[in-house]
Amino acid sequence: MYMKKTIIALVVIIIAGFAIYFITKNYSTNKGSMDTGSGEVIETPVDETTKTAEQMAADQKNVPVVVIGKSVENRDITAYRYGTGATELLFVGGIHGGYSWNTTLLAYELMDYLKANPNTIPANIKVTVIPVLNPDGLNKVVGTSGRFDASKVSNDTSVVTSGRFNSAKVDLNRNFDCDWQASGTWQSKTVSGGDNAFSEPEAVAIRNYVLNNKPSAVVGWFSAAGGVYASSCHSGVLSATTDMTKAFATASGYPAHEDYNYYELTGDMMNWLAKINVPAISVLLTNHTDTEWTKNIAGIQAILKYFTK
Repeated sequence: MYMKKTIIALVVIIIAGFAIYFITKNYSTNKGSMDTGSGEVIETPVDETTKTAEQMAADQKNVPVVVIGKSVENRDITAYRYGTGATELLFVGGIHGGYSWNTTLLAYELMDYLKANPNTIPANIKVTVIPVLNPDGLNKVVGTSGRFDASKVSNDTSVVTSGRFNSAKVDLNRNFDCDWQASGTWQSKTVSGGDNAFSEPEAVAIRNYVLNNKPSAVVGWFSAAGGVYASSCHSGVLSATTDMTKAFATASGYPAHEDYNYYELTGDMMNWLAKINVPAISVLLTNHTDTEWTKNIAGIQAILKYFTK
C-alpha cells in the first residue's frame, strides 16, 4: 500500500511539473520574443490586436529593424533591412508623408516582396527600406504612421495637402544642406524650409543614418510627375547616379531626367546626398494614388543588378 501511494505521489508531481513548464512556456511566448542563448533574438507570435505599427509593417520575423530617429510628435522612424551584404542600397518612401501616401504603400510592397523572395537579393547586397520618413504627416492623412489600407486615406484635399509637411509645418524636402533657404518653393507656393538646414528631427534622422552607415546608393520615392531624376549639387552628376537613372528608367519605362527643373529646389534631400557623394535618384510616381508596382520592381531589379558583383 505504501509503495502504491508513493508511485501515485510521484506521478502527480511529474504531471504538475509538466503543467508548470507548459504554462511558463506559453506565457513567455505570448510576451513577444525569446533569447536562444546564442545572442540571436527570435520573434515569437504576438496577438494581432496588440501589434505595434512596426510589427504590423512586415511581420518582423528574421527582419532586422532599426529605429533611426523620432518625428516631431515622437513617432518612430524605422528602417527595415533585408540581406547581409556589405553594399547597402537604401530606399526611402513617405518623405512627404500623407501627401504622397502611395510612396509609403510602394515601400511596404517592396518589403513584402523582399521577405517573400530573399534570394532576389545578391549576396554582396543589403537592402534597407524606410517606408515613411514623415510619420506625422502620414498619420494626419491616414490615421496611422504604420501600414495602412488606401481606403483609410482622408477625402479632404486640404488635409491631404497638409500631410506633406511635418508637425512643425516644415517641408522636409526643403530642410537639407544643398542650397538651403528658410523659404522654399513647391509648385507656385512658398513653403517652410525650417529654421536652418537639418532643423527638423526627421531630416536629422536620415542624415545621421546615411553618415553612420554609408549606403552605396539611395532611391527616394515621390509623387507625382512620372519620371526618374538624377541628383546633383553644383558639382555635376555622379557617374554612378547617371548609370542608376538610366538603369531604373530603362527597366521601368519612366522617362529619365538629368535634373528637376520645373521650379527651383532648395534644401532637397537627394541633392544633399549628391553633395556628400552618395549616388541618389528620385523616382516620381505618375499620380498620388497608384504604386505602379510593376514599373518599380523592374527598376529596383535593375538597380540590384547594377550593384551586383
